[in-house]
Amino acid sequence: MTVGLERRYGHGHYPFITFSCYRRQPHLADAHACQVFERFLERVRTDYGFTIDAYVVMPEHVHLLVSEPKLATLSVAIQALKISVARRLTPRPFWQPRFV
Repeated sequence: MTVGLERRYGHGHYPFITFSCYRRQPHLADAHACQVFERFLERVRTDYGFTIDAYVVMPEHVHLLVSEPKLATLSVAIQALKISVARRLTPRPFWQPRFV
């Protein structure tokens, strides 16, 4: 667990989050992987009811600026996103645990 990390939900904030591929490997370097990620980002966005103000998909990590989800915490929504993507793409493990 990250020392000093405190997550605050329900305040109407727009969190900026980053999460990485496992050991910062470039799992998102090819177009197919990016398409899978974007497809499930949109699905999770609609399922959990949040907006995406900005995002960047880099070869080894992702940045998101999103609103707080209406139907769950941000942690639950990001977990759903990461699981959905990892199930459809081959490298195992695909993601580093957690997000910042």
